[in-house]
Amino acid sequence: MFEQAFESLRKATESSIALQQEVFRKWLGLWPGIPVSTFPFTELQKFQKKWVEVVNEVLKKQKEKLETQFKAGLQNIEEAFRLAEIKDPEVLRAKTVELWQKTFDYLRQASETQLREFQYAVSKWAELTTKGVA
Repeated sequence: MFEQAFESLRKATESSIALQQEVFRKWLGLWPGIPVSTFPFTELQKFQKKWVEVVNEVLKKQKEKLETQFKAGLQNIEEAFRLAEIKDPEVLRAKTVELWQKTFDYLRQASETQLREFQYAVSKWAELTTKGVA
């Protein structure tokens, strides 16, 4: 029963896509100078699918990095609250500087990670647009 429903849905989707492509071809035919018969619909679909995969990969990595940063931030907040318990001014100064350095190190790492992920996404985009979908 479910197989028949899915098969019907698949056929309906395929016919809908074919109809949309035909309408798009006719619409493109109204513009002079565009060769309608050579428009690469399948290449466009492959490109979209590959780009979705790249974006999903980047977002998963970003989620993992954000979770790591969130945990580190919580630890830093806990450490900051523990600073109030320190009575010796010299120890307080040393612990405050240590916490400050750790916090800025986390910020630097986060910025570097974001830059690397952006560079990766741009390079994948450039690769897909120039070389095509392999």
